[in-house]
Amino acid sequence: MSQYDVAIIGSGPGGYVAAIRCAQLGMKTAIVEKYNTLGGTCLNVGCIPSKALLDSSHHYEEAVKHFEEHGIEIPGAVKVNLEKMISRKNAVVEQTTKGIDFLMDKNKIDVYHGLGSFKDATHIEITKEKGKPETIEAKNIIIATGSKPSTLPFIKLDKERIITSTEALSLKEIPKHMIVIGGGVIGLELGQVYRRLGAEVTVIEFMDRIIPTMDAALSKELMKVMKKQKVKFNLSHKVKSVERKGNEVIVKADDKKGQEVTFKGDYCLVSVGRRPYTEGLNLEAAGVKLDDRGRVEVNEHLRTNISNIYAIGDVIKGAMLAHKAEEEGVLVAEQLAGQKPHIDYNLIPGVVYTWPEVAAVGKTEEELKEAGVSYKVGQFPMRALGRARASMDIDGFVKILADKNTDEVLGVHMIGARCADLITEAVTAMEFRASAEDIARMSHAHPTYAEAVKEAALAATDNRALHI
Repeated sequence: MSQYDVAIIGSGPGGYVAAIRCAQLGMKTAIVEKYNTLGGTCLNVGCIPSKALLDSSHHYEEAVKHFEEHGIEIPGAVKVNLEKMISRKNAVVEQTTKGIDFLMDKNKIDVYHGLGSFKDATHIEITKEKGKPETIEAKNIIIATGSKPSTLPFIKLDKERIITSTEALSLKEIPKHMIVIGGGVIGLELGQVYRRLGAEVTVIEFMDRIIPTMDAALSKELMKVMKKQKVKFNLSHKVKSVERKGNEVIVKADDKKGQEVTFKGDYCLVSVGRRPYTEGLNLEAAGVKLDDRGRVEVNEHLRTNISNIYAIGDVIKGAMLAHKAEEEGVLVAEQLAGQKPHIDYNLIPGVVYTWPEVAAVGKTEEELKEAGVSYKVGQFPMRALGRARASMDIDGFVKILADKNTDEVLGVHMIGARCADLITEAVTAMEFRASAEDIARMSHAHPTYAEAVKEAALAATDNRALHI
């Protein structure tokens, strides 16, 4: 029986990063992955493939709508080759997952493919597709099994017409009318992909706004922009049935007045969130507890109730974000090595990769009001930037929330071109407890989208924005 200092169950961003850091710190490390490829949801059917399709569909939309304004004339009609688009996406995924294989080899991490389940607190049985099960022993074990798409109890997913994000990444045709249940990150991103390619898209959201966990100003602006892109929204609607009849999907919902509304389309994307994935782990054999929401219960050190077993990422409490899982993987590895790392969960950014992109870190305005914190707001529109006008990406703004008394930045919320990258400036500033004036006094290259961050900081500092 092979013995290890650390064994990780699950090879998504949390799992494989934890394995690398453990190996760097001198631990003999193994990783167990249920599927044939490493990388988990993020690399195989999540972050990476969805961004590949978002970029491809964005190029198509630019060619159809904006190339002529840029003086680029294309003879004949611009056409979508969905098969080739999906093929490119698959190639990106394959290249990325092979990169993880390389990193495992480089760091001398033993990889086991098969379903990992606990025999007890220090032994993992690996059930392979072929051959006999194999058992390994580890002093410490990290659970990093991630999450799966959620659904509603009355919805029967046939994975053909009534689908999740996984199937939406590999459709054989462009839908005529895609009904999206859920106005969160996944539904909006994939809805925008197919809207760009020509599908009619209708979003049905239970809450009274889209991306409901983010600052309300971002929700309002993103919906305004996506409405211009001809996406239809139905807020405060409670879906009560989804049925397929041949190639038609019929969705019935009650609106905010309680009146029934019927939607008909050829595809229905169910994107109502994700749930922790613990099936097959046999946690009972190790004595590991779950909380009331089916998540692995951990303390502030990410240790379960069993002292040598840890859990990270989507399978525990907190936002289901790849970069959160990575930070947690590193934290556990460094703790095992006797170090004292930390994570400030308030400073883990959230991003929506629509176009314009949406990004945020820290407290929302609603949270500050609820907590009774005295704050001030600085906001600056992207359209006031020379760089935004040059690229024709003028939608959006940057909004900075700062403490009214100390000027410390408490939250940064932005929507616009390249905000997924711009948010890192805000994270860095807030990690160092920067004030709005600190950011306002930093030189920002001109012309860039980042100037909106400086201008918003100036606006929060005695309303000193220069270009509006």
